[in-house]
Amino acid sequence: MISKRTFYCSILITSSFSLFVAFSPTPKSDFCQSNIANEGMNYNFVVKDFTNLNKDKGFPFLENSYLAFKEALAFKESQGNYNSVNTLGYLGKFQFGVSTLELLGIYNPGDFLANPPLQEKAFLANTKRNKWVLRRDIKRFVGKEINGTEVTESGILAAAHLAGPGNVKRYLRSFGSVGFTDAYGSGILDYMRKFSGYDTSFVTPDNKPKVFLL
Repeated sequence: MISKRTFYCSILITSSFSLFVAFSPTPKSDFCQSNIANEGMNYNFVVKDFTNLNKDKGFPFLENSYLAFKEALAFKESQGNYNSVNTLGYLGKFQFGVSTLELLGIYNPGDFLANPPLQEKAFLANTKRNKWVLRRDIKRFVGKEINGTEVTESGILAAAHLAGPGNVKRYLRSFGSVGFTDAYGSGILDYMRKFSGYDTSFVTPDNKPKVFLL
């Protein structure tokens, strides 16, 4: 049995603590920590200011990272919809063709659509393959200007996702005179311009990457 004095002291202490927490000023350097699971890895990033929006790229907090590159490209392809199938039969968040999936070791489109982690791994694997095919062209052309657009590695890799690395190679080696446009009117130059300046150094070139259904 507690005394009335002890009871009222407890209430006073609890109330004082609640008021302290409620009215304590927010520290000047207010950080928000987020963990994002993607590509089978953990991306840990710290957000210092919620107003820090990258207006050119349209993705807050991610700046020019590989993750921002991947998500910007996915939004362009399907608005980030894992279940998307377009009128030409391209599949998923990143709009893969069946033949490209088979190069990566994926032979069941239905399983692919139903497995978002597999789609993420397929994107990374395909980007590695494209970087391998275009490694010499990346070294040769990055920093140069073609058709009024500075060539960057991320622009090359985005264009390869759209048109295939062979078409991008022809575009670069012809200094822009041999182009490519898909059925919806998007071209190599469009992607090189829209997705320029991201940091894709994270992607390691791989001649024959494979991904597997989990």
